[in-house]
Amino acid sequence: MANKPEIEFYHAPNTRSSGVRVLLEELGVPYRLHALNMRAGEHLQDAYRAINPMAKVPAIRNGEALVTEQAAVYLYLADLFPEAGLAPAATDPARATYLRWMVFYGSCYEPAVIDRYLKREPGPRAMSAYADYDSVIARVTEALTPGPYLLGERFSAADILWGGALGWTMGFGLVAPHPVLNAYVERIRARPASLKVAAADAELAAAHEAAASA
Repeated sequence: MANKPEIEFYHAPNTRSSGVRVLLEELGVPYRLHALNMRAGEHLQDAYRAINPMAKVPAIRNGEALVTEQAAVYLYLADLFPEAGLAPAATDPARATYLRWMVFYGSCYEPAVIDRYLKREPGPRAMSAYADYDSVIARVTEALTPGPYLLGERFSAADILWGGALGWTMGFGLVAPHPVLNAYVERIRARPASLKVAAADAELAAAHEAAASA
């Protein structure tokens, strides 16, 4: 780890980047936090658009490498620090399941949840990225039913992504509670890294709110 540059992490509290902050804590690596006050529109300014023209978080810089898009950031970081054991190696059969769930979130779960919330039909099956909402939720629930994690007994970066995603979507009533999903979310939230980031993000969010209201 000592030979790797310090990770620069672009983050806003209570957003999709919160999970990346948890991942960095789970990895136990140093990082430099660049906190963006979205309430003040800092993510829309030219300085950050030079990092990510889409004006979204998370984004990370590692030396000359710049990574945006949530799943890509998770995959990159977990592979960059294999000693943490949060990503199966390419030769490990579990890698296939790990990659599936990393990609399933953005390609199926989030579009399905957003369409359901906005009362939009998914479109013809041949054109829909996720087929139908009920199938998406059923596949996630099935995957987590054996437990305790997506890879069985093995905790991985995919669980950080999904623990946060399910927590937010059920918390806002976008996905119905389910005993399996509820237990999984609580399991992830109880980890020391999750508790540490939740407290730090709460402080950061309060500071941003105060600054934007001043």
